[in-house]
Amino acid sequence: MTQSWNRYPTVHHASLLDFEHRHAQLPHVKPPMLAFGNGRSYGDVCLNEDGILIQTRRLNKFISFDRSTGRLACESGVLLKDILDLIVPQGWFLPVTPGTRYVTIGGAIANDVHGKNHHVNGSFGHHLCQFELLRSDGERLLCSPERNKDWFRATIGGLGLTGLITSAEIQLIPIANPFMITKTVRFKNLEEFWQLNAESESSWPYTVAWIDCVAKNKRQGRGILMLGQHAPPQADLPAWKNKSKRFPIDPPFSLVNNVSLRAFNLAYYHVPRKKNVQLTHYVPYFYPLDSMLEWNRMYGNKGFFQYQCVIPPETSQTGIHSLLGLIAKSGSGSFLAVLKVFGKQSAPGMLSFPRPGVTLALDFPNKGEQTLKLFREMDAVVRDLGGAIYPAKDARMPADLFQSAFPLWKEFTQYIDPKFSSSFWRRVST
Repeated sequence: MTQSWNRYPTVHHASLLDFEHRHAQLPHVKPPMLAFGNGRSYGDVCLNEDGILIQTRRLNKFISFDRSTGRLACESGVLLKDILDLIVPQGWFLPVTPGTRYVTIGGAIANDVHGKNHHVNGSFGHHLCQFELLRSDGERLLCSPERNKDWFRATIGGLGLTGLITSAEIQLIPIANPFMITKTVRFKNLEEFWQLNAESESSWPYTVAWIDCVAKNKRQGRGILMLGQHAPPQADLPAWKNKSKRFPIDPPFSLVNNVSLRAFNLAYYHVPRKKNVQLTHYVPYFYPLDSMLEWNRMYGNKGFFQYQCVIPPETSQTGIHSLLGLIAKSGSGSFLAVLKVFGKQSAPGMLSFPRPGVTLALDFPNKGEQTLKLFREMDAVVRDLGGAIYPAKDARMPADLFQSAFPLWKEFTQYIDPKFSSSFWRRVST
């Protein structure tokens, strides 16, 4: 039995096979197969019920690194953490990073991950130089913006369905040291957020907000805007040591409930914060959740859902206000409620989720029908406003919402490897 990061759903696979060398061929098997990296997707995009998972974590070798240009090539099972451990001491950084370091580069491509700097650098796919795609018939395609460009566009954000990515080359960005200049600004409501964010985007390359999603009435939409930029050269840098801990127990029920949620959100919003800028190591700024390994266990055996959507610019303010209203009214909520304004860059992949607009991401304990009812209400808002839900974070999106939000999905089907499939794809493509 296999689960993704949110521990829902639990899926039986016919077999789990290790892909140990990038020059090997895919196995000749009957059931559909799917590449599986480090399993940090949510929902069933990385699952393949009754099929075969091709595990890629043994594709963990670096191929080349040009320290003068910041070009790095590696196998697809290399974790972003491994890349950072190599490049940061040598003055380079990932051009785009999601909220965890424990993602393989193959997974980052397949889900076209985004980060706090989309308004400046776009998504991960914008910084790919090339990758090798292995098809089940043995064909190997070297894909780049100039070579096999249709396959390049289909595979970025292609949910692992076009074949197995064996290796990739990315362009890094230069940094002076491992530290960030950061600033936090408390805002009282959404109207204040829109103004603060618009003023900040021109001077801060990294912007993201935490929202108190249980606040109601005049306090609805209050939160904290977190700004960041890479620190310039410094003569004296503070000492920093990674202090990650492991979540100690596997409770039979969710520790996230209405009482703990309201107490946390109230305390987090009101905690005293310095108004001036701070010097912060990049790890706690980009990866706060990585400080508690296996934090997904806090939601208990039933797991949790993440609901991440994007609303187009012209309806984003109305849409986000409506979504937060539904959440507050339902009595549900999330410790993790993240609000981010995407930039205007065109999507690099046919099924890329990042697009112009505003994205809202929230984690909810799995309370069965009570949670699903709220999601159906939120779906109606997203659908009516022309928005989309992120496949990498989804476990229950209806097919019609996926198909309307990703209009190139039918064109994409011609690039699917005939021996590849996933539980997610079978759910949303029928």
